[in-house]
Amino acid sequence: MTDAVEVLTMGRVGVDLYPTEVDTRLEDVEMFSRTLGGSPTNVAVAAARHGRRAAVITRTGDDPFGTYVHRALRSFGVDDRFVSGVPGLCTPVTFCEIFPPDEFPLYFYRFPTAPDLQIRAEELDLEAIAAAHIFWVTVTGLCQEPSRSATMAALEARGEHGLTVLDLDYRPMFWSSAAEATPHVRAALAHADVAVGNREECEVAVGEREPQRAAGALRELGVGLAVVKQGPGGVLGMRAGESVVVPPVPVEVVNGLGAGDAFGGAMCHGLLAGWDLERILRFANAAGAYVAARFACADAMPTTAELEELMQGVGG
Repeated sequence: MTDAVEVLTMGRVGVDLYPTEVDTRLEDVEMFSRTLGGSPTNVAVAAARHGRRAAVITRTGDDPFGTYVHRALRSFGVDDRFVSGVPGLCTPVTFCEIFPPDEFPLYFYRFPTAPDLQIRAEELDLEAIAAAHIFWVTVTGLCQEPSRSATMAALEARGEHGLTVLDLDYRPMFWSSAAEATPHVRAALAHADVAVGNREECEVAVGEREPQRAAGALRELGVGLAVVKQGPGGVLGMRAGESVVVPPVPVEVVNGLGAGDAFGGAMCHGLLAGWDLERILRFANAAGAYVAARFACADAMPTTAELEELMQGVGG
């Protein structure tokens, strides 16, 4: 790529292994299907599906699954130049169980550490990070050193360029407690233009889970746009002089995993396109619904045309 990356994400990557059998406990599953995984990685894939120049900063094991990650990223049109291997560590795998419509347990095999938590500040291309139109990081990247320091260095390198998005992606298994996470999330929020998370994640970040109060608290910390996912209550977006709630798109849920990443990639596309807030949230909501209605995650990320068709069908 000769032009600046439009959507540059940083953080978790791995290989997701989905059971081919629904409503089956992991110990009873006999066959699995493989797909690319890791929330910020999937956000880059989702943005690329909308025609955006996308790349991800992450690390894999120096192993066959690491080779697969590079191959998969390229197949999705995501730049893999910032993806490097870590000798001595394995590329993480994640197993899930699928119990529609709302139970999708995840089992992460990435302890005591994972390659993507070995991203080091001194190895970052800070010029590329500063130049990206949108830079997307997640709270998971703050859970352990050296990733924590690298994430903060990247955020500090952004300055006033473009939009910086913090995904409040709080995963309890990566932290000793919510109380441990909160100060690190607050430090990262100081550099964020946009914050996105569900009610539980907002409570970890700002001590509020009621959507309006949570969004207001995020705004008080300097976030330009606060996006709070409310489940059946839809999505709230709040920025200066504007507060919008859009309803969810009704679909029959097959697998809820990856819906939030589809939402993120679509939101980035709308932000870059300069759409009004309601249109951005409706489009992102449709992306999440589209993926939730399908078995796969990265492989199911929709194109812009597919989302426009879905939105027409529901009057969006």
